[in-house]
Amino acid sequence: MDIFEVFVDMQATGDRIKQLRKEKNMRVFDLANALGLESEQAIYKWQRGQCLPNADNLVRLSILFGCHIEDILIHNVVGEDESPLLSIYRKFLYSFSTTR
Repeated sequence: MDIFEVFVDMQATGDRIKQLRKEKNMRVFDLANALGLESEQAIYKWQRGQCLPNADNLVRLSILFGCHIEDILIHNVVGEDESPLLSIYRKFLYSFSTTR
């Protein structure tokens, strides 16, 4: 398997964060406070799969949830469950690499 065939599935990761939060009986507000965030908006964006937590927050989440970071981040291999944005990303990379 080529390293470039693996990508983080943002939607599945968001679903996983939501699942882990609920297993700990935490509200979004509670999780935001535990992470020292000013509002809950970041949590909602993670759960909707719009973005991923930064490295610091991933470490904090793993401590709060009592799991490894690998248990939070869900990854896929190209061809298994390909992201709809992956083809756009590939085109971008190809156009970038051919312009240099």
